[in-house]
Amino acid sequence: MADKVRIGMIGVGQIGKSHVGQYKNIPEAEIVAIADVNEAEAKRVAAELGVTRVFTNFHDLLKLSDVQAVDVCLHNNFHAPVSIAAMEAGKDVYCEKPLAGSWADAKAMIEARARTGRRLMMQVATVFAKETKAAKRLIDEGALGKLYYAKSSSYRRRGRPYVDGYGTSNFVQKEIAAGGAMYDMGIYHIVQILHLLGNPKVLTVSGATHNEVPMYEDRRASGKWSVEEFGVALVRLEGGISFFIEEAWAINLGGTDGSKLAGSKGGITLAPFQYHTTIGDMEMNAGFEMDAADTRWHQVNADYTAYDSCQKHWVAVQQGKAKLLDTAALGFSMMKIAEGIFLSQKLGREVTGDEIEKASVSTALKGL
Repeated sequence: MADKVRIGMIGVGQIGKSHVGQYKNIPEAEIVAIADVNEAEAKRVAAELGVTRVFTNFHDLLKLSDVQAVDVCLHNNFHAPVSIAAMEAGKDVYCEKPLAGSWADAKAMIEARARTGRRLMMQVATVFAKETKAAKRLIDEGALGKLYYAKSSSYRRRGRPYVDGYGTSNFVQKEIAAGGAMYDMGIYHIVQILHLLGNPKVLTVSGATHNEVPMYEDRRASGKWSVEEFGVALVRLEGGISFFIEEAWAINLGGTDGSKLAGSKGGITLAPFQYHTTIGDMEMNAGFEMDAADTRWHQVNADYTAYDSCQKHWVAVQQGKAKLLDTAALGFSMMKIAEGIFLSQKLGREVTGDEIEKASVSTALKGL
């Protein structure tokens, strides 16, 4: 087992720098090469890390025999072509969320993983949150009984990238980002719920998207806004599960009651974390000493640190210390839901999983 996992960074923009910062706190990880089309920025980041190998063409990085895995931190429609090329070059791939820009491209990534035998993982921090791990324990122990309803909900009052004053316009251009609020933020909450439900098959989606909150018109024009600020859906999942989704970059409401799951014996609100049930013919809402439990679990379970964060897990998997938690499969399912929302909005009706698959086309961009 290697002492260090040797990682090549592909993309060191805003998100890439965040990933780099996380690796700095993981002693078992070492960034050994960087690729970015912005050569000056790539060299600046490399100098901070003491990395000497810098490329403007990611294919040159993939030729390095000592790079075990790559971290793909590019805009959504670049995820598929770069990740597939990396797996075909014999590298394991850790990819920023969402998995791709379309279900068709995500499918190509999953197929490339099967074809090459490489590992593929999608970054999604919520799956490794304390609340998610606590909920998973309650579900696995039967405290919720038969799961039949879930809700994924998150609001920003006025938090659209670029047009509301932060981030770049790449986040709001469909050609680059493929989607807006659903892909940028919705994925965190949708994938979290799919993980807790066991990633059931998507049967139907009835959804809608909206762009209604006023924005600075000069920012709309210069940003070339072409994505959604709000998405909502009712998704029917295998096993008789109803899944309600609402995700807003901008909405004129004070807040949301958050993500939840309900079963025949009990339910969970994820934030703030509560367990809801009936005992002695009395309704009860219970809290937990989660920090104390988390400390104990770290002390008694030797491999528990491998689930502290998405990147820690990825490094532990590379070292053979943990079995891969398949966030790429969760991301694949999320892509079907998101595209189902867009297709349902376009057609004005509920759509089936088969219809979503048939309608999906590649939006991948090449030329890096």
